[in-house]
Amino acid sequence: MIDKYRIGQGWDRHRLTSGNGFHLGGIFINSKYRVVAHSDGDVALHALIDSLLGAAGMGDIGKHFPPNEKRWENADSKQLLRNVVDRLKSDDWKIVNIDLTIIFQAEKLGSMRTKMEQAIAESIDQINSINIKFKSGEDVGPTGRCEAIEAQSIVLIKKEC
Repeated sequence: MIDKYRIGQGWDRHRLTSGNGFHLGGIFINSKYRVVAHSDGDVALHALIDSLLGAAGMGDIGKHFPPNEKRWENADSKQLLRNVVDRLKSDDWKIVNIDLTIIFQAEKLGSMRTKMEQAIAESIDQINSINIKFKSGEDVGPTGRCEAIEAQSIVLIKKEC
């Protein structure tokens, strides 16, 4: 028998280089940095996707959207998230809540929280279950040296039937 509730955890990190902005939490952030990635490099959505897939026992983002496949090059992570949410729904899973932490040393992003929550809500068809937190890298490691950006996600899903 399948448990009625499941928890999933996800994490992602991408290198940063100089540029003119990047995607994060489903929105575009104007920045002196850009993310080095095969897709649009949205670490927040990638961590969220991994946590959802993990909770449902469906593997990880690399299994469903392999980085060595040309068709996923520059892919819109909001579309990838929508695809995963549709898969969960087809298996009668409902998202109960999302807790997402974004770690970025270079700039303060707290003013973007509402826009990110709205962008994610549009992809998952619900808004009341999304919490986003922002942390610095505390000057430690690649994130603290502004060499990378990372995100962590924890989700709770519920079987509907």
